[in-house]
Amino acid sequence: MQYAITTAVDAPFDETLAATREALADQGFGVLTEIDLAATLKAKVGADIDPHVILGACRPQLAEKAVAQEASIGLLLPCNIVVRADGNRRTLVEALDPDVMVGVTENEQLKDVASEARTRLDAALTALPTRVGSPA
Repeated sequence: MQYAITTAVDAPFDETLAATREALADQGFGVLTEIDLAATLKAKVGADIDPHVILGACRPQLAEKAVAQEASIGLLLPCNIVVRADGNRRTLVEALDPDVMVGVTENEQLKDVASEARTRLDAALTALPTRVGSPA
């Protein structure tokens, strides 16, 4: 099952993380949560992994429409965007495909919300290579 929208950027992690925040904002998403998975795993279990951050992004207009169609949709919100280093000069950015929420809930009324979210996330991820580097 395909569940992610992914792009690879030939740029360092920190630059790509900043550009991802900007690209999401350009599409009307705010970042509500940020989890530094690398730091958390280091602190909690002593694991060393490459830089890896999970951004919880939300476009309030879409969240409101989704909640109106499916009261429990908050279990699948916000949209998770993962930014993770893939070597020294390459970064992967992945977003959970909003169509997954339609499949999980089996609520066809969410299709329009998922479609708009997908379009906006696609645009944000597509813009990243031109913001910080070149396509990988």
